[in-house]
Amino acid sequence: MPGPKTIRALERGLQVLDALRANPISPLQDLHRATRIPKPTLLRILHTLDRAGLVSRRLADGHYRLRTSTDVVRKRDRHERVVEAAAPVLIRLCQKVKWPSDLMVPAGVHMEKRETSRPHSPFVLPQEDTGQVGRRVGWLLTGVGRAYLAWCPEKERREILERLRKYDRPENRLAYESKRLEGILAETRRRGYATRDDAGLIYGGRPYDDGLAAIAVALSDGTRVHGSINILWIKTAFTVEQFAAKHLTDLQDAAREIVSGLRRGRD
Repeated sequence: MPGPKTIRALERGLQVLDALRANPISPLQDLHRATRIPKPTLLRILHTLDRAGLVSRRLADGHYRLRTSTDVVRKRDRHERVVEAAAPVLIRLCQKVKWPSDLMVPAGVHMEKRETSRPHSPFVLPQEDTGQVGRRVGWLLTGVGRAYLAWCPEKERREILERLRKYDRPENRLAYESKRLEGILAETRRRGYATRDDAGLIYGGRPYDDGLAAIAVALSDGTRVHGSINILWIKTAFTVEQFAAKHLTDLQDAAREIVSGLRRGRD
């Protein structure tokens, strides 16, 4: 006697989840190759899984990823929770201010870009390759790095600076200038946002100018910092002071919303 019939749509949905467990961040083409499900059907399955809270889509490149409710992601990368909380907020922020934002998280002697709304901005920024997720930037010359250092616990800040002093690189030389660095971080806390180094992105060496300016704030919950977000613009369009007067409140509100989302995720 034959057994009960299976539900084909459910089988296909589980097949997609299995493919994402094997490669937790995947473009549509890779999922199509792995599952052999026709792309129109695959898109409907992914939309259904998104609605069910099991899958989300990365802003930067449209790749699909498992949400942090799945064990494989929770064990793989603690920063994915931050990415998940930040993505919808960064979209709304970009829709409001038009200029794009990046989400950066700690990655040892660097910070690493984990999400960006650049593809969703009406403005085409120079050096578009720098918008790539996974790109690493320094701590001491960038707004995102300085924002994190300004608001993270003192013990963590000391540990980061100790690591940077082990690498004799131009971008790390400010780690040896304790008084100057503390003055920069104190000024950052006073005005409520961080900016890039005025002399360029390489301290003590040949400056690199990508044509952009940025303001950045930390994702702080009062006891720890989960990362930093910024807003970038073409620097000839506004001074830092003009842009901050116009959009700092929007950026700070976005940071608070992301942190609130992280708190709700722990409840």
